[in-house]
Amino acid sequence: MQPMTTEQIRSLIAKGKAKDTIFQALGIFCLGLGLLVIFLLVGDMLLRGMERLNLEFFTSFASRRAGQAGILSAWVGSLLVMLVTGLAAVPLGVAAGVYLEEYAKRNWITDIIEINITNLAAVPSIVYGLLSLGIFVYAFGFGQSILTAGLTLALLILPIVIVSTREAIRAIPAMIREGSMAVGATRWQTCRYHIIPYAMPGILTGVIIGLARAIGETAPIITIGALTFIAFLPPVPFTEMSEGVSAGLFDWVMSPFTVMPIQIFNWTSRPDPAFEINAAAAGFVLMVMVLSMNAIAIYLRYKMRKNIKW
Repeated sequence: MQPMTTEQIRSLIAKGKAKDTIFQALGIFCLGLGLLVIFLLVGDMLLRGMERLNLEFFTSFASRRAGQAGILSAWVGSLLVMLVTGLAAVPLGVAAGVYLEEYAKRNWITDIIEINITNLAAVPSIVYGLLSLGIFVYAFGFGQSILTAGLTLALLILPIVIVSTREAIRAIPAMIREGSMAVGATRWQTCRYHIIPYAMPGILTGVIIGLARAIGETAPIITIGALTFIAFLPPVPFTEMSEGVSAGLFDWVMSPFTVMPIQIFNWTSRPDPAFEINAAAAGFVLMVMVLSMNAIAIYLRYKMRKNIKW
């Protein structure tokens, strides 16, 4: 075999660079196309709902008159449901991810658990709604409450939190564990002071992405019986509900509720075109909430990575 000449080597390098340039241009084009679609959709919702984006829209309850209808009960319900979802899914998901990655023995039982967790992450959301309808609504008697909705969405994002936690832990170099245990630290001390802090940016990103998905879910919430018209807010803890009766600390979790996707669904199903303007405005608010959560995830990940000293 004849050795390659200098000209042939240069020609080969030039062809490789040309392919890299073409692939880079194709990637930039696809990214720009995706961003363009998002901007067009969000811009269309903003333009159509601009006239309803005022303080009254955020502080008014739902109404049968489009000009007087607002999203107060919807956005408050969404925040409360996300609070229950986060409190239920995040500690359990992170703990499960740490256990599977750092403590669990590698055997067929662990393999089955890993396969099922991966599969559960791809299960349609309405299946979780049907599961929660049978367990939380009927078996446990929680009814059509904020607690039921929060636990339903917690089940939905739990596989995502577990998988993201495990992937973040796997990214930690083995020398961190070896160095910690070499100076006499226990496995828990290694996880507590080294593994979890270093993996926290990735864990936090997965958690907020999961919550961002949950806040826009409609199918499981409809399945468990979320109301489409609510003209009241959940009781505020320690305030008077009726004469001589005060609300407890957790009475709000058993209150009926609605959320932003349900309110949008209700308005888009009405024949009056004026409600479509309300739906566009509410859709824009929901998009802002989701994008804000993702922006917070990016900021916190950058902040934590910047403070980590390897």
